Amino acid sequence: MEKVLVHSPDDEPYSRSVQTRQAILLAAAKLFSNEGYNATTMRRIAEAAKLEAGSIYYHFKSKDQILDDVLDMGVRQLYEQIREIVERARAEGDPLRTTFAQLVDAHLRFLLKESDFTSANIRNFPMLSDKRRRAHRPLRQAYAQLWRSFLQRHQDAGDLRSDIPAVLVSQFVLGAMNWTAEWYDSKRYPVSVLSERLSKLLLDGMCTNRVGAASVSVESIGPADGLEPKGKAERTRDQILRAAARILRESGYKAATMRRVASEAGLEAGSVYYHFGSKEEVLDEVLDLGLRDLLKGVNHAITAWPDKEDHVNRIATAIATHMVYLFRASEFTSANIRIYGMLPEEIRSRHRAIRHEYAKVWDQLLREAQAGGALRSDIKVVPLRQAMLGALNWTVEWFDPGKCNRRGYYTLPAFTDLIIKLLLDGISANDSAPEIT
Repeated sequence: MEKVLVHSPDDEPYSRSVQTRQAILLAAAKLFSNEGYNATTMRRIAEAAKLEAGSIYYHFKSKDQILDDVLDMGVRQLYEQIREIVERARAEGDPLRTTFAQLVDAHLRFLLKESDFTSANIRNFPMLSDKRRRAHRPLRQAYAQLWRSFLQRHQDAGDLRSDIPAVLVSQFVLGAMNWTAEWYDSKRYPVSVLSERLSKLLLDGMCTNRVGAASVSVESIGPADGLEPKGKAERTRDQILRAAARILRESGYKAATMRRVASEAGLEAGSVYYHFGSKEEVLDEVLDLGLRDLLKGVNHAITAWPDKEDHVNRIATAIATHMVYLFRASEFTSANIRIYGMLPEEIRSRHRAIRHEYAKVWDQLLREAQAGGALRSDIKVVPLRQAMLGALNWTVEWFDPGKCNRRGYYTLPAFTDLIIKLLLDGISANDSAPEIT
């Protein structure tokens, strides 16, 4: 596939065809970033690029071809910027905190401000089929390797904690940054402020003192009490919703047709309509159940913790419960998290109230910890909650307990313990974090 580079006004003159192709890619990147791949049509891309609808096909055969070029450019631009920072820092002595802050800032600037291509990549790649992903993996892996090599070098130098493999640390850091595309609001503060806050949080964690290990058992966390569906109609309805959740989680919104949902649920195609009037109705209920399961589960876990002044373990319990619901306790929660970033704004808005309710639970928990002296006073609670939940939510894109078990890596409990350590204590070595005053 031809790779297209974005030219600046100072470049040599280039053909009208190349200019038109660039205009198409720029328009598509913006639409893919803001509205998602499924909601974007070739006609809308042509309109945004100020072209006649049919003329776009002179340059691209399909929307898939446009997406492939957009995704490639999104990572390629970022890769070159990060590589330059890493190479320059290494030549100058590779100072950890300065370089790490620059890397975080570069990633966030491209994702949130400077490149619709990078933003489109982060928001659309998770919903691609395995076959479609394969073509983009080498470049994404090369980008991740830049981060891993940087982190490994500082682990070897004793600047970063060495009890967690660099590959997991890099995934954790990238995940925390990538999810900012779902919550960052440029009207509240500039990207540079977000970069500074996130860099410090990732390096030093949220707690005033190193925790080491929290007294939380993931195995003891299960679904909050709920009512089993009664009667044939209720059971069939539940069967349909669970089938839809599995399809949404694994294949995305577009793949969840009513016919496929019926097949997954073991029903005749038309029978789904006895219970739900449309695909949107099914989607809304799956999304709502996912958030309500999560809200109920985390609320129950932190309320049941026996010592209300044991802020660290209450936070650790909330983190562990969130992870259990993402990976084990609720098909609806994992489906919600996987597809939320790809949904049109009109659908998101219908579920905003319950998301805010869940956020309030965390904000109260964190404020109580801060008032009790367990949480650093230099951290603002709302951005902390957003970054922390982002890091947790992004794990659904790269951690698979089943595969890890077969490969001998981490079970969900072991993995959750590592995530708790990273969030509470940060990634820096014990003696490298600056004293909190």
